[in-house]
Amino acid sequence: MSSRSELRNERARAALEPLAPGERPPWVTAAAIVALVLAIGNIVAFAAGVKINGTRPAVGPVFGQAVLMGFVAWGMWNARYWAVLGMQTLLALTMIAAALALLTAANAWALLLVVLILVSSGTLFWFLIKAMARIQMPERPRA
Repeated sequence: MSSRSELRNERARAALEPLAPGERPPWVTAAAIVALVLAIGNIVAFAAGVKINGTRPAVGPVFGQAVLMGFVAWGMWNARYWAVLGMQTLLALTMIAAALALLTAANAWALLLVVLILVSSGTLFWFLIKAMARIQMPERPRA
């Protein structure tokens, strides 16, 4: 005897359509673009001489993060499950950091910025869940 949640899960799985060859879900495309923009943005900010707390960041972490985000962007552009899972991990860490930053927001502008980061990363995280299910979905057996 199946529980109601198991039946609901079975119905949700049955409603999923496998990806067509070369297909990429729209939210995965959006996440790939976000990752690429972040990678390029870090390099541009470093080249422009941006300082954090009055000091310039080290080259290694800046370019390491840019390479990581570029790699994740490439993987998502090619609809790779591991890349979407990696992006969701980064989004979850971002949401945790933003939630903690809410506690120390010094003014209304900081509060607005943190809430914007929290809402946008949470929204992207949420919509990537179904996309991940479709990416890992095997072909349906013939009925």
